[in-house]
Amino acid sequence: MESTSSNVGYACINLSLQAEKITTNRGMIRKTFLTKGIGYASELALKNVTDLLKIIDWNLENGFRIFRMSSDIFPWASEYKLAELPDFPDIRATLEDIGTRPIRLTVHPGPFNHLAGQGSVLDNTIKDLEYQSELFDLMGLTPSHWNKINIHVGGTYGDKEATLIRFAQNFNLLSAGLRARLTVENDDRVSLYTVEDLVPLSETIGTPIVFDYFHHSLNPGSQTEEEAFLTAYNTWDVRPVFHFSDSRQNHEDSTARREAHADWIYSPINTYGKEVDIMVESKMKELSLLRMRGITVTV
Repeated sequence: MESTSSNVGYACINLSLQAEKITTNRGMIRKTFLTKGIGYASELALKNVTDLLKIIDWNLENGFRIFRMSSDIFPWASEYKLAELPDFPDIRATLEDIGTRPIRLTVHPGPFNHLAGQGSVLDNTIKDLEYQSELFDLMGLTPSHWNKINIHVGGTYGDKEATLIRFAQNFNLLSAGLRARLTVENDDRVSLYTVEDLVPLSETIGTPIVFDYFHHSLNPGSQTEEEAFLTAYNTWDVRPVFHFSDSRQNHEDSTARREAHADWIYSPINTYGKEVDIMVESKMKELSLLRMRGITVTV
């Protein structure tokens, strides 16, 4: 069964609008932040959320009802509270407006987030994840896995089982809203976590497993794609969001690293008779989805 356009989305950047300088990734290096301070961070954040609303409205006009937001909308968000931003009233009003739109929004914070870590690594992870959850709160979105905050478990620290236990323990340090939104994803490296590896964690803390088709192809463990898909599917309490991409090495550049995602989608998306939302992680973003519909796109 191939997914339809109504439940397929893309991540973070809209290439069609980026050409018009509509983007949510305005940022700055640390030296600039230290020089220009919170006022400049506020200015960039307001521009980012304003453009986020434009991107979401474009998505709705073009039939896309799921979208992954950038996790970098607020530059250097770890250095201040959002309510301290001079433009916070306008930022909050825009986020509230976004929250009224009939679109499923998700976020996938960066790989530096290690909930199984310790010390400053754990402290920084919690700070970043709580900021992501606050965005959904400001949008007025009820905490649930509908608006997932998706992460990887991270490194194994030499002991997969102990790391998963520590992840579960640290999960209890998170706010209730964040716990209700958090999901975990299978990895693309044999040294890390398969869907099967993540099942005990999911059973312990109730966190759904996001099935990534491409990652599974690189690190299947003992399960077939269908088995891993259904294992992950059965951990969800709402309609799942799964990730799909094709291999750049297999389809576009034989010299690319094995984990590289292709620019376009070449394979049918088999949802095994289940209703799921698919986040396509192709490099050509919305253009690849338009091409999947048979629409001619120019690049």
